Amino acid sequence: MNKNEQAVLDRIQENPFISQQELAQSIGLSRPAVANIISGLIRKEYVLGKAYVLNEDYPIVCIGAANLDRKFYVHTDLQLETSNPVTSTRSIGGVARNIAENLGRMGETVAFLSVSGNDSEWDMIHKLSSPFMNLDHVQQIESANTGSYTALINNEGNMEYGLADMEVYDYISPEFLIKRTHLLIKAKCIIADLNISKNAMDFLCAYSEKHNIKLIIIPVSSPKMKNMPDSLHAIDWLIINRDETETYLNMEITNTDDLKNAAKKWNDLGVTNVIITNGIKELIFRNHTEEVIKSVIPSNHVVDVTGAGDSFSSAVIFSWLNELDTESILTAGMINSRKTIETEYTVRQNLDKKQLFRDLEEYKNETIH
Repeated sequence: MNKNEQAVLDRIQENPFISQQELAQSIGLSRPAVANIISGLIRKEYVLGKAYVLNEDYPIVCIGAANLDRKFYVHTDLQLETSNPVTSTRSIGGVARNIAENLGRMGETVAFLSVSGNDSEWDMIHKLSSPFMNLDHVQQIESANTGSYTALINNEGNMEYGLADMEVYDYISPEFLIKRTHLLIKAKCIIADLNISKNAMDFLCAYSEKHNIKLIIIPVSSPKMKNMPDSLHAIDWLIINRDETETYLNMEITNTDDLKNAAKKWNDLGVTNVIITNGIKELIFRNHTEEVIKSVIPSNHVVDVTGAGDSFSSAVIFSWLNELDTESILTAGMINSRKTIETEYTVRQNLDKKQLFRDLEEYKNETIH
């Protein structure tokens, strides 16, 4: 490490949130020179990135999609083969990105690993995501488009069709992950969505198992179940819905007994903790020592269901990391999901750690009384 690198590192240690301009002024270098020094410190693994997370910190690492979401709202019954009047919105999304934002809003240190195009879509995602997560490990691919997802929402607030342009995530390969093992080895836990390839998932499982890192898998859709790894023994948590479970296990789930049978099959395949959700019907949690079935907390004011699964998964993971009991973990997930679908946002804007625990306490008090 040279003198300038040491000077930059000393000031980052004093104030991890110092800006590049403040660094430049304090040591008498230009801002681009400071940016280059910081890049060098990241490569040498002295820091993990901006806002300058020092190497001794242990972030949650989220791996997967960061998309531009386009939503088209149909206000009358959808008619095929003709023009349907709609209104539209644009927002940022992606399963792993949404979970990262939820966790960042709840005060967790989150590093996001992904790929994107070098385009205006990524600029928008970066601007709106950066307050909640470290984006320094996202690689921009000049020849690719940033991921996008288009949803058609019917007049009842439910998604009729989803159209995904996700080819960019083919670049998240085992080689891509190997180059970033300096980040993975420091992970408090790794959360991956199934937008990444099967080969990458196999690598993550092997790496997590070898280094005893908690691994959480969030499937994206039934077609993406083809990206599940060969061995499931490294998976600490699998949060999955009924359709995805039916696809992978090649079975039909029509009642509670089927749900129990499916959860047991996941455990028998190696998954430590599994949650199977079933829309507005009951969900099940199961591991080798405990089985809990819960009715979903209903909402009478559904605005947009797009972020329901991601908000559920985020609160489950957060509650687990905070060592809550199983009942509280499941309830927190359902509450965060319900509160989210009652807003027009994919991640609710008033979310923080205190708000989640306040919501959980209020629900428990209502249930008692």
